[in-house]
Amino acid sequence: MPSQPAVDEGWDALLGSFSNLLGEVDEAGVATLTLNRPKQLNALNSELMGELVAACQYLDRKHPSARVIIVTGSGSKAFAAGADIKEMSSVTYSEAYNKGLLDGWETLRTIRKPIIAAVNGFALGGGCELAMLADIIIAADSASFGQPEINLGVLPGMGGTQRLTRAVGKSRAMELVLTGDRLSAAEAVSLGLASRAVPAAELMETTQKLARRIAAASLPVAAKAKECVNQAYEMTLAEGVRFEKREFWSCFALADQKEGMAAFIEKRTPVFGDS
Repeated sequence: MPSQPAVDEGWDALLGSFSNLLGEVDEAGVATLTLNRPKQLNALNSELMGELVAACQYLDRKHPSARVIIVTGSGSKAFAAGADIKEMSSVTYSEAYNKGLLDGWETLRTIRKPIIAAVNGFALGGGCELAMLADIIIAADSASFGQPEINLGVLPGMGGTQRLTRAVGKSRAMELVLTGDRLSAAEAVSLGLASRAVPAAELMETTQKLARRIAAASLPVAAKAKECVNQAYEMTLAEGVRFEKREFWSCFALADQKEGMAAFIEKRTPVFGDS
């Protein structure tokens, strides 16, 4: 891996075109994307959606050194307090249907590199759904999660009814969706929604440390492992095991498999070439 961040004029130009998103890539290949609408508690409007999706796609397919993506929110109050209600309030049914309101968020499911949500403060409505689109959630101890759309006369529209149910089970998800109640960070961890909760002051340090560990792995193998875990939500057990087995076998076509096993036998740290 490079000892300093790779210069990428395309990435710099893309960042310069954004109004609601900050981004950087460090020397370990850890990219940090920061939702930057602090006055609106990082509410997710269509412009921010487009910027975040474009940034993740670029980091996934084009950036020369990015290996892991962290998504977080600016300020200490909110990761993202939900969708931009002012933007959505006057939308008609025909407009929502014909324009595919909120459809763009599903593009994040196509990102092959691991995504970690560093959740600081509120992750409500679309903010909770965005966190659940990540592969791992690390929560500040001050974070809270919820789907309060019922109080606005709508229901979750970015996958909340589906991903929350898979994360915490039907009964708890039903209660949260029908009441709009919130989960604390500790509750989110105990229910399996978040991986861990840490003191707010340590959130980014903890998340970056985890991201660097993941970034040290072989890129193609990490992508394969991510896909296999995600397939557990889409397939039966038998189908999933067959899928995993094929991906496992395919690793033996990689030079990284030879390097990883040789390094283990020789008791040294592997140097992966991502091939």
